[in-house]
Amino acid sequence: MTGSLPAFLYILIAGVAATAVWRLLGLALSRGLAEDSPLLEWVRAVSTALVAGLVARTVMFPPGALAEVELAARVGAFALGIALYMLGGKRLGLGVLGAALALLTADYALG
Repeated sequence: MTGSLPAFLYILIAGVAATAVWRLLGLALSRGLAEDSPLLEWVRAVSTALVAGLVARTVMFPPGALAEVELAARVGAFALGIALYMLGGKRLGLGVLGAALALLTADYALG
C-alpha cells in the first residue's frame, strides 16, 4: 500500500497541473468580457454540446461494468435524472443522484 502513495501523488499533481494551466489561462483571457457576450455564449453552447454528447455516448455505448446493465435501465435512469432535474428547479445534484439511484435499483432488480 505504501508503494502506491507516490504513484497516487504523482497522478494527482500531474492532473492538477494539467488542468490548472488551462483554468488560469481562461481566467486571464476572459477578463473584460461581458457575461452575455457572443463569445462566451458560444463557449457555453459548445461546452454544453460536448457534455451532452459524452453523456449520450456513455448511455448508448457504456464502458466497463456499465455495459452489463440493460439498455432500458440506462435510458430509463437517464430520463428520470432529466425529469428530476427539470422538476426540481434545475438542481444538478438532484438529477444526478436520482439517475444514479435509479440505475443502481434497476441493475439490482434486473440482475
